[in-house]
Amino acid sequence: MRRRTGRLRTALTVVTAWSALAGAALAGAAPASGAPDGGAPDGGPPGFHRLAPGVRYTEFDIPASKGVAHAHVLSVDLRNPRVSVDLLHPGAVAARAPVSRLADAQGAVAGVNGDFFNITETQHPGVEATGASVGPAIASGRTLKAAVPDGQRFGPALPPGTSTRDVLGVGTDHRARLDSLALDGSVATAETRLPLGGLNQYALPVGSVGAFTSDWGTPSRVRATCGTDTDRAAPCSTDTHEVTVRDGRVVSSADTPGNGPIASGTTVLVGREAGAQQLRKLSLGERVTVRHRLVAAASRIPYRFVVGGYPVLRGGQPLAGLDTTTAAVRTAAGISDGGRRLLLLALDGAPEFRTGLTIAEVAGTMRELGSVDAFSLDGGGSSTLAAREPGSTTATVRNHPSGGAERPVPNGIGVFSRS
Repeated sequence: MRRRTGRLRTALTVVTAWSALAGAALAGAAPASGAPDGGAPDGGPPGFHRLAPGVRYTEFDIPASKGVAHAHVLSVDLRNPRVSVDLLHPGAVAARAPVSRLADAQGAVAGVNGDFFNITETQHPGVEATGASVGPAIASGRTLKAAVPDGQRFGPALPPGTSTRDVLGVGTDHRARLDSLALDGSVATAETRLPLGGLNQYALPVGSVGAFTSDWGTPSRVRATCGTDTDRAAPCSTDTHEVTVRDGRVVSSADTPGNGPIASGTTVLVGREAGAQQLRKLSLGERVTVRHRLVAAASRIPYRFVVGGYPVLRGGQPLAGLDTTTAAVRTAAGISDGGRRLLLLALDGAPEFRTGLTIAEVAGTMRELGSVDAFSLDGGGSSTLAAREPGSTTATVRNHPSGGAERPVPNGIGVFSRS
C-alpha cells in the first residue's frame, strides 16, 4: 500500500478551485486548461496529476461535521477515445477479490470498490454467505445479475424513492448516467409461462422462481430462499425446489437448492413457496425455455457497464431525506459534463480520518466537485481506491482501508486507458 507522505492540499483550496471551474462550465464557459500544476489539458480541475491519457488523480482534506475527512479522487474523461470504464469482477457473481488485484487482473489503470454485498449470514446460522452484490451488474455489455428485493439488501437505509434496482452505468454511447434496471424474464413450457423473479441473486422474492447460470459461481443457492422481501433476517423458506435445465430440457430436480459450478448452457431454476410448487410440476425431459433481460427505466442506449448502489444527487440537487447524522468512510461516483466525465471518490480510513462523511455530506462534496448526478457505493472497510503510476504494471492502494487491509469485494468500477 502506498503511504501518504503529505496532504496534497486542503479542501478549501482544491474544492473551491474545482467548484469555481465547474461553475464556469455549467455557465457555458470553455473548460480551463493549461498550467503545469494548475489544471489538466482535458479540462480537469486543478491539483490533479496524470495517471494515463484521460485519467487523473488527486487527494485533499474535507472539513466535516464529525471531523476532518480525507478524499482520494479520480477524474475520468470519457470524451477521450482511449478511455473506457467497465466492471471489475472476479469472474463470478458469487466471488470476491481485492480491488487492486481485480484491477491488475483486468489491466485497469485505476479502480474503486463497487456495490454493497451479501457479506455475512449471522441471521441464518449454517447458511453460506455468497459474497454476491445487491444490485444489477453488467460487464462488457454482458448481463451478470439482477437486483435483490429492497428488504434483502445490505448497507445503510435507502433514501426515499430509491431502490436496489438503481444503477450507475456507461452506455455504448460512452456517456455515464444514472438509471434503474428491472428484470424482465420468463420460464416457459408447452403448457405454461412463469415470470422470472431473479437472475443470479443471493435473495429471491417470496413465491418466485429465479435463474442461476454459469456466471453465478460455486456457493450454495440456499441463501436465495432465506428472508422475505421486507425482512432480510426472516427464516429460510421450508418450501423450496430446484430444477436443472440443460440444452433446453429438464435433466434433474431436488427439493433443496444445491451448490457447485453451473456448466455453460445450463440453467438452474430455484423456486420458493408458490415458485417451488410450479417447478415441481416440471417433468424430466420436458422442454423449458428460460428468457431474461434487464430493462432500463430511462435510457434506450444499451449499457456496456452497470454497477449497483443508490443515487444521492440528481440534476445538481441532493435527494430529499439523505442521512445527515451517521458519518462513515464512503465511496461514491459523480457524473458531470453531460455524462462525459466520471468522478470516483474514496475516503481514507486511516484513524485520523475515520469519522468520514454523512451521506448528505457525500452529496454535497460531489456537487462541489462539479457533479450533476452522484451515486453512493459500498463504504466502510470496502472503501478502496487503487491506481498505478505511469510506467508501473501494478496498482497500489491510495487510501487506507479502515479495516487495515483491502477487503475482498464482488465488484468495482475499473478505469481503462490505452496508451
